[in-house]
Amino acid sequence: ALAPKKGVNEMAENINGMLDDIQEVLLSEEKLHEIVERIGAQISEDYKDKKLLMVSILKGSVVFMADLMRAITIPCRIDFMAVSSYGSGTKTSGVVKIIKDLDIPLEGYDLLIVEDILDSGMTLSYILDILKSRGPRSIQICTLFDKPERRQADVKAAYVGTQVPDAFIVGYGLDYDEKYRNLPFVGVLKPEVYGG
Repeated sequence: ALAPKKGVNEMAENINGMLDDIQEVLLSEEKLHEIVERIGAQISEDYKDKKLLMVSILKGSVVFMADLMRAITIPCRIDFMAVSSYGSGTKTSGVVKIIKDLDIPLEGYDLLIVEDILDSGMTLSYILDILKSRGPRSIQICTLFDKPERRQADVKAAYVGTQVPDAFIVGYGLDYDEKYRNLPFVGVLKPEVYGG
């Protein structure tokens, strides 16, 4: 038998290090798959006679977007937008700088914004105003996770994977300090990791 390469061992140690920082698994890989399949089927039905353009808000929604677009059974286009919101600590002011804008003109498209998590809604409210002004035929929001108790702006998602508690969650695209995005499940981060 071949001995494992050094890189594999290092990778295993890094994954174990990330796992040590997780207080509890909130949603397993299997549960996430069920959620994505359910939302994908609903979007496929609702948009079957429309011109669907899915827009992923980077970086957190990229894993969800990749799985969701494969769960959709109708033609669709995709694009990506990256924004930076300014605020203090974990709070956002809703003041947004566009880092990467869309490549596709929006006229005539039925736009579906794909988000990882909808909490205060401040940043998304600002993005919605910008995108509405570009003339899409319709605009809706799809979010994997919803934290309605954190809402500060009047923003509602047409498609919601599940509500999550007001805890610091990571994995499946969600990060803390750009780490944990690659975990295949969603877990609650131990407060001592982020100084909570």
